[in-house]
Amino acid sequence: MTDSVHSYLEGPEGAGKVLTHARLLARLAGLFQEIAPPHLGQASGLANFKSGIVLIHASNGAVATKLRQMAPTLVEEFLERGIECRGLQVKVQARARPAAVRAAAQKPLSIRTSQRLTALSESLPSASPLRSALEKLLAHAAREE
Repeated sequence: MTDSVHSYLEGPEGAGKVLTHARLLARLAGLFQEIAPPHLGQASGLANFKSGIVLIHASNGAVATKLRQMAPTLVEEFLERGIECRGLQVKVQARARPAAVRAAAQKPLSIRTSQRLTALSESLPSASPLRSALEKLLAHAAREE
């Protein structure tokens, strides 16, 4: 049974092509992290490689723009490492933030801060956009007990 599964996975009619491509993507992802500047590598990742084109997903537009500017250099680096790279395509693909990060970012207002914001809001004219914004913040903000 184990031999037949192994034969299927490695065979050209089975999952062999998928496994080969997955191994290539893992290798290319490692190379990309080596050749990209660290701050850009952390904010992007290799997504695919097809017909000699490396596809990179950037977490935001600024990172995508910088990677597009660096495309000729990155292509040259892939070529020097034996990858037949004809070009580089960059797309913005924002990464979902883990729930723990989102929850940590939403800290409750302290009692003192809440009191000060309330006093500031009350000192502003009733038609003030800042007063409206503060009232909205105070209405929706979590507060420490």
